[in-house]
Amino acid sequence: MMFDHVGRDVKERVFTPVARPLQQLHPVVFTWLALAFGLATAVLLWQQQYIWALLCWALNRVLDALDGTIARLTQQQSDLGGYLDIVLDFVIYAAIPIGLVWGNPSPLHYQMLAILLGVFYVNAASWMYLAAILEKRAQGAAAQREETTITMPAGLVGGVETILFYGAFALFPTHIVLLFGVMAGLTAVSVVQRLVWAARNLA
Repeated sequence: MMFDHVGRDVKERVFTPVARPLQQLHPVVFTWLALAFGLATAVLLWQQQYIWALLCWALNRVLDALDGTIARLTQQQSDLGGYLDIVLDFVIYAAIPIGLVWGNPSPLHYQMLAILLGVFYVNAASWMYLAAILEKRAQGAAAQREETTITMPAGLVGGVETILFYGAFALFPTHIVLLFGVMAGLTAVSVVQRLVWAARNLA
C-alpha cells in the first residue's frame, strides 16, 4: 500500500466527474459489472487472449473505482456494499492468476501459483484481522478519516501495486514465474511489516 493513499486521492479527482452522470444507477450495479469483467479477464488469460484480458482488467478496475465513488456521491455507502466489494475483489485476485496458469500449464507454473495464492491467504488474514482489532479499538477508518468501510493497514503491496502486477501478468505472460515470485515475496514482506507493527502497538 505504498501508493494507496495517493492513489485514492487521484481516483476521487479522476472518477468523481465520471460518476456524476451515473448517479441514478445503484453502486452495486458497478460492483457486479466489475466482477463480470474480472472473471472475463481470467477466462481470456486462460484462452491466451492477453490484450483483451488487459483491457478487461482495466475495465474491472474502473468499475471497481466507480462503485465507491458513486456510493459516496449519493450517500449510499453501506457496510454490505463494502463487504461485497472486498469479497468479489478477492474472487478476482484468485481467478486471474489461476486463469493465467490454466492457459499455460506446467509443473513450475502450478508451484508458483500455489506459492502466490498461499501468500495471498496469509496476507488477507494479516490485514483483515488487524483491521478488525483497530476498528474494535476505535482506531479504524473513522478515526483515520479513511473513506473505506474499514481501515486498510499499510503494507508494501496494496491496491495500486496489485493493479500494476496484474497488468504485468497480461503484458508479460511468459515471465509469470518471475512475476509471481516477486509479487509473493513483496506480499510476504507486507505480512511481516504488519506483524512487527502489531507487536509494537497492540501489546
